[in-house]
Amino acid sequence: MKIKLFFILFAITIARPATAQINIWEGTSCKARVTLTPILPEGKPVASVIVCPGGSYYWHDTKSEGIAVANWLADNGIAAYILNYRVAGVADHLFAYRAIFRGNRHPDMICDLQRSIELVREQYDGPVGAMGFSAGGHLVLSSGSFAGTNFLERYGIEPEVSLVPDFIAAIYPVVTMSEERYVHKRSRNGVMGRSRVHDISLRDSLSLEKHVNSRMPPVFLLNCRDDEVVDYHNSELMDSALTASGVLHKRILYETGGHGFGANTEKLNPETSEWQEKFVPWLDTIVLRQYGYRIQHSVGN
Repeated sequence: MKIKLFFILFAITIARPATAQINIWEGTSCKARVTLTPILPEGKPVASVIVCPGGSYYWHDTKSEGIAVANWLADNGIAAYILNYRVAGVADHLFAYRAIFRGNRHPDMICDLQRSIELVREQYDGPVGAMGFSAGGHLVLSSGSFAGTNFLERYGIEPEVSLVPDFIAAIYPVVTMSEERYVHKRSRNGVMGRSRVHDISLRDSLSLEKHVNSRMPPVFLLNCRDDEVVDYHNSELMDSALTASGVLHKRILYETGGHGFGANTEKLNPETSEWQEKFVPWLDTIVLRQYGYRIQHSVGN
């Protein structure tokens, strides 16, 4: 079945929670199997969001940063699509096999996100955003920083729609690949491959604070000062770059909360439990009203 027809039938016949998966590269020259898992709200969605869980570009935290997030978005009338983008894998983390074999590495991940944006935007006439956590935050910010690059061209795809999301939410994101004081080395290894980790030009090209431009969509940025996994200065670097380029954005810095909480109520503390309540009105005010939509649902964790 063609992907476009599958999307149409899926939207008509399946209510949340959804379990079906869509192979985004079906019918293309790309042989990777990368899936989108839709979790849809009741009725017409006010927006669509592609959710990119974190995991250092080696794996995915699907529970806290995928399913829990998607269910919360659907509770608020937003269609969520969990993206199982390509990662290096646990085997490379343990045995570093990509020193010999290519494996998954940049630009595979941004290709997967751009393809997902293309497919969702072709089927939905409202705003399409991207929300990512940790390394997934780096990925969704990449979709804005690389706004002028069609990474799908390598597969012979020339999209007829914009590959830039209408808004970006980056939660405790990895940002820099070149600032040694702040870089998250596992994510850098994951996205670049250890054989290329000393490539200075590639580090600079993937240091997103160096590539912010005025074409970036509105950005919601959030992290915690006590994050012991991804140094909070990553978000500080991005905040400064967004400000310098005049990009509309909101940055929230919590004192406590750590890393990896996503929308998992078991991991949220009194501070971080507020982040969803802050995101929904921001999205409503900054993005959705431009399209004539309003969020009518209550915030759910």
